[in-house]
Amino acid sequence: MRLPIILYPDYRLKRMAEPVKVITDELVELLDNMQETMVAHDGVGLSAPQVGVNLQIAIVEADEGEVIELINPKIIKRSGEDIDVEGCLSLPGKYGTVKRSTEITVIYFDREGDELEMEAFDYLARIIQHEVDHLQGKVFIDKQIEAIPEAELEKYMEEHQHD
Repeated sequence: MRLPIILYPDYRLKRMAEPVKVITDELVELLDNMQETMVAHDGVGLSAPQVGVNLQIAIVEADEGEVIELINPKIIKRSGEDIDVEGCLSLPGKYGTVKRSTEITVIYFDREGDELEMEAFDYLARIIQHEVDHLQGKVFIDKQIEAIPEAELEKYMEEHQHD
C-alpha cells in the first residue's frame, strides 16, 4: 500500500525518531509499504518519518531493484568527503549541494532482527546519510551549501558530471 509522503516543513520531519524496540508484523508491513511508496515516487531512499511514522527505519535502493532495509541504523565510521546535488521526496522541486562522507560504515538491524554491518561508498553512502539525517530530524536543506533551482538542475548536472 502506498503511503502519503509528509512534506516539509511539517513538524514530523523535524523530530528525533524513536528506536525500534520490537520487530512486529506491523513493522514488516510498514517496510513493504515504504518500499512500494519509494518506488512509486521514483525515489532511492525513504525514512519512516517521511511517511508519518516516528521510528528509526529507513530504506535505500542500493542497485536497480535491490533495497536495503535499515532499522535503528547508526553510522559508526566516516571518511572522505564530496559535494553533490541532493533532492528529497519531502521537498519536491527543491535541490541543492550537500557535503557528505564518501565512505561510511553503518550498523543496523534487518526485518528478521539480525544485526548487520555494512560499508557503503559514494552514492549509496550519500543516500544512507541522507536517510539517517531524517531519523535525526534533519532534511538536506539544513546542510545545503548551494540551492539549485529546478529549472537549472539539468544544466548544473551536465556542467558538474566530472567533478
